[in-house]
Amino acid sequence: MSNPAGLISAVTYRDPKAALAWLEAAFGFELVFLIEGEDASVAHAEMSHGASRVMIGGEWSPAHASPASIGGKTTQTIHIYIEGDVDAHCQTAAAAGAEIVEPPATQFYGARTYRCRDLEGHLWTVSADVETVSVEEMERRSGLKITVAKG
Repeated sequence: MSNPAGLISAVTYRDPKAALAWLEAAFGFELVFLIEGEDASVAHAEMSHGASRVMIGGEWSPAHASPASIGGKTTQTIHIYIEGDVDAHCQTAAAAGAEIVEPPATQFYGARTYRCRDLEGHLWTVSADVETVSVEEMERRSGLKITVAKG
C-alpha cells in the first residue's frame, strides 16, 4: 500500500476498534486499511475522509497515550473540512456520542465550525466555508493583523 506525499495524523486510542466504528458513525470516515493481531486487536488502521487520511492505533508505547489515559489532556486537535451542512454534521456527531464543546458558529474568516470531544477525549474541529472573506474584512471583523504568505 502506498500513500501520496503529504501529512497524515496518527491518533492514539485505548480501544482503537471502538474508535474506528465511532469515527465512521460520527464523522463519516471510511476504513481504508486494517492490520489486526492474532487476538483481533488493531495493530494499525487508516481511515479516509475526502482526500485525507488519519491513522488510528492503540497505546503501543509509553509515549503514545489516549487522552482517556492521561486525565483528558491532549497535545493536538484534529480539524476536518467538510462540504455541506456543519449543523447537521454536528447533530450526527452528537447522536453518536460526541461531547459538543462549542456549538456551530460562523467565524470571522468565513467558516462555520463546531468543536467536540470523541469517545476518548480527542478534540475535533469541523468546519465548512460559508462565505468568502477578504483579508481586510477578516482584520476588520477580528481586530487582528493577518498576513497571507505569497507563493
